[in-house]
Amino acid sequence: MKRPVLKFASLISAILLATTACAEPSVSNSVSKSANQNTSQNTQNTPAAGDVSAAVDSQLRQVLTQAGIKTQITSISPSNLPNMYQVDLAGQPPLHITEDGKYVIQGELQKNPSKRVVTDTPARSKSAQVGMPVSAAVKSAVLANMNELKNMSAKTPFFYTAVPGVLWSATLEGVPFLLSDDAQYITDGEISVIENGQFTGLDEEFEKRKNQSVFKTLDDKQLITYPATSAERAVIYVADDVNCPYCRRLHQQLPMLNAKGVTVKIIGYPIYEQSPAQMRGIWCQADESSRRKAFDKAMLAGEMTPAPASCSADYVTPNREKAAGLAVMATPAIYREDGVLYQASFESPEFLEFLGVK
Repeated sequence: MKRPVLKFASLISAILLATTACAEPSVSNSVSKSANQNTSQNTQNTPAAGDVSAAVDSQLRQVLTQAGIKTQITSISPSNLPNMYQVDLAGQPPLHITEDGKYVIQGELQKNPSKRVVTDTPARSKSAQVGMPVSAAVKSAVLANMNELKNMSAKTPFFYTAVPGVLWSATLEGVPFLLSDDAQYITDGEISVIENGQFTGLDEEFEKRKNQSVFKTLDDKQLITYPATSAERAVIYVADDVNCPYCRRLHQQLPMLNAKGVTVKIIGYPIYEQSPAQMRGIWCQADESSRRKAFDKAMLAGEMTPAPASCSADYVTPNREKAAGLAVMATPAIYREDGVLYQASFESPEFLEFLGVK
């Protein structure tokens, strides 16, 4: 069940303004290009302003042409994203591409209005760190340089991407964005991959690793788990809202999935206005069995179980905030244990194939 869309004037607006629990902000590329505005803040491995060799220029044009870019390339210059070049296209948002031509981002860069407090170049990722949360030191430095962006906090997730110096992040509402590791430039573009001369889509390896990293942070005691009732063959995580009709339809299939060896772990992910309080009541039940029964009543009969008077705690929000790193765009969001998101109908035969069960 998709969340309602709120359109903002820019990505900066999406980060500056608070959003409701069931809002899915959509951002535009309305900010003018900043491609040629390199400053002394450019960091290691990034060429000096205007310093693009003829060989690199020719190589990147060849890579993009072979990959199917038919729009006229008007110029190539160093990007304000570290370790990338900006490719200006006639009538389209620019591309940002690594020198080897493997990783590509499309989108305008927007200048962070915050004062840069930390000026040291952060320690940059190595290949083994792709998809892992940034170090505490890097996160602290990034947040220090984002003090004008009021929706940023210590709970905001940041992950290393395959491009050293480019970080992936998301608001607590799950709106993803990319930024330079000095936090000076932000874009709502995503990293795509070119392999064997062709675009292959988003960087799936990063997505898998990132999602696995998120799963490791979740408090397993605050997941509602439906264990396999035969030999376990698969484990899935599901971001669920008790008021989502599609979540309820999926819930009807849980006995069948359990019988086929699928363990289902439910992440409480309220997106409707009334859902946080209702789901808190379910998660407040005394033990795992009672919690599961209350969740079944909500999903199968629409009956909500109130929180006991003795329970003042919120057991839903902590995992909901940690799950922001999944960037859930609609519920139910279904992930295999290896981090792969299922993107088709769970009522089709493809779903069982995705899970590796018959």
